[in-house]
Amino acid sequence: MSVDPREKVVLFIDGANLYATSKAIGIDIDYRRLLAEFQAKAYLLRAYYYTALVEDQEYSSIRPLIDWLDYNGFTVVTKPAKEFTDAAGRRKIKGNMDIELTVDALEMSEFYDHLVLFSGDGDFTALVAALQRRGKRVTVVSTLTTPTPMISDELRRQADFFIDVAELAKTVGRIPPVDRSHSAERAQVDRPMATVDPKGS
Repeated sequence: MSVDPREKVVLFIDGANLYATSKAIGIDIDYRRLLAEFQAKAYLLRAYYYTALVEDQEYSSIRPLIDWLDYNGFTVVTKPAKEFTDAAGRRKIKGNMDIELTVDALEMSEFYDHLVLFSGDGDFTALVAALQRRGKRVTVVSTLTTPTPMISDELRRQADFFIDVAELAKTVGRIPPVDRSHSAERAQVDRPMATVDPKGS
């Protein structure tokens, strides 16, 4: 991990993207160990976790994770997911936190030296470039080990450093239970309502 112990580091986690990535490689992220891993290597200022929530559901299975993160050292940023009907008449859920994450990262940039972005979304390439112009170093965390890479090539090239989740999982991952009625988080952006689990973005 290319983090200088003297650097002030922040973690920005795109919750839905990290969930999709960890699911694709068959692991769960142990968030307690994730915090400890970065705290041991640098001065960790803060860890942010971004996700959208379906508000009109009686029970959201991501709520226990959100509550746990909130009480255990993470700053959780949420917004309501939006429900809409597509051209084919299917009900879908949309919840994208890219703008919120980008604005926060830029507004706080004077307070940190190194941003660690947990996302493979190519939309963040412009954010990474903007932070680098401000003298910040940026590490992107995603994976190249899946048949189709979970990270955009432009984002990986723009970042100063790249950490593969499959490698990071050796210290902060765990094998998910075989039979599980609810996952920690299920990405539900643009999925038909019938197949959407009432979880994060």
